[in-house]
Amino acid sequence: MELSVVMPCLNEAETIETCVRKTVGFLEENGIDGEVVIADNGSTDGSQQLARDAGARVVPVAEKGYGNALMGGIAAARGRYVAMGDADDSYDFTTLGPFLDELREGADLVMGNRFKGGIAPGAMPPLHRYLGNPVLSFIGRLFFRSKIGDFHCGLRAFNKESIMRLGLQTGGMEFASEMVVKATLQGYDIREVPTTLSPDGRTRAPHLNTWRDGWRHLRFLTLYSPRWLFLIPGLVFMTLGLIAGIALSTGPVTVGDVAFDVDTLVGAGAAMVIGFQAVVFAVLTKVYAMQEGFLPDDRRVKLLINWWSFERGLLVSGLLAVAGLAGLVASLLHWRVNDFGELDPRESLRIVVPAATALVMSLQALFATAFISILGIRRRQHPPMTDPAEEAAGVVDAAAQRVEAEQRKAAESKAVESEVAEPEVAATSAKGADADDADAETTG
Repeated sequence: MELSVVMPCLNEAETIETCVRKTVGFLEENGIDGEVVIADNGSTDGSQQLARDAGARVVPVAEKGYGNALMGGIAAARGRYVAMGDADDSYDFTTLGPFLDELREGADLVMGNRFKGGIAPGAMPPLHRYLGNPVLSFIGRLFFRSKIGDFHCGLRAFNKESIMRLGLQTGGMEFASEMVVKATLQGYDIREVPTTLSPDGRTRAPHLNTWRDGWRHLRFLTLYSPRWLFLIPGLVFMTLGLIAGIALSTGPVTVGDVAFDVDTLVGAGAAMVIGFQAVVFAVLTKVYAMQEGFLPDDRRVKLLINWWSFERGLLVSGLLAVAGLAGLVASLLHWRVNDFGELDPRESLRIVVPAATALVMSLQALFATAFISILGIRRRQHPPMTDPAEEAAGVVDAAAQRVEAEQRKAAESKAVESEVAEPEVAATSAKGADADDADAETTG
């Protein structure tokens, strides 16, 4: 079968029949070997029977959620290619031709783009059209270097085998983003075709919740990008903290009428610590996600981890600790010069803050090194231990089987020799009988 059209369904009695009949008509008119699969998520309004009567195959999916329903339908699909779309009659399933053409040419995923194809008045709330979808799609393109303009279009088609390899996990509306993100990270051939969006044909409220589902999309996009969640903010904090720390280490800095002094130096030290911790988290998250298969392998991260051995980590953390201890010794000497009396904070903090910052970062580097080394431990299957008695019994059994095989072979050889000897004996006997007859005739 070439194409399966999967529609998630939860109480879509008002529109399900229309969607199925349109799709079945499209398949028949274009001579496509296909089917319509309704992934029913627990409808109670009779949607299942309406879908069957219209020519669809209904697959029940017990686990609730948009993503769960779709994955259940996709897994049950029999086609090489799968198209998916909502069962609320907002998408025109008779326009699947361009999607199928792109798949036949080798695309792994073909996305619809409603902003290029056209959004009918009233089909999409203004908040979704002008803020939610554009912003989330922009974040997806920025974080994952995707070229897709409409991350959340519900009408899309794909090669089933390619999508099943992605191991999609999310069960809610963020499933739409997960498919695009993982396909992009795996380097799939992703294409986009214009599609239209019409007002849905139902009278009940939509299942989509603007703020809850929008947050779930945003959360997924950020959690799947350690670079933007940890690395880039961490580098920004570290850079600002380092610049401010160096500038304030020798004295106050005045910008116009504003004077920055040791209070700002304390903030710079905190920024350095926070930034360094964020960068460490970025590396740890990336290593863990690569090993668990959440994210594809990153050559740069592998090179870094291979270079950053446990010993090198100890060396770096040791150097930072030495620098911090040296700063603390210097602060004690400064206190001694002042006869261990009251100190001017504007002088003493310029020594103590950098020293404390170095000590904290040395411990962070030490803990991160240990944790990365733990993540690098490989699970290994050792050869199973064997009992000497069992091993000896095995040797005896093998020898017995070998002797038995040799005896069987000898018996077969003897049987063959017997079969060859019997005709020769019969021929000799016949010759002897002929000779006796000849002698009798001569005598007579």
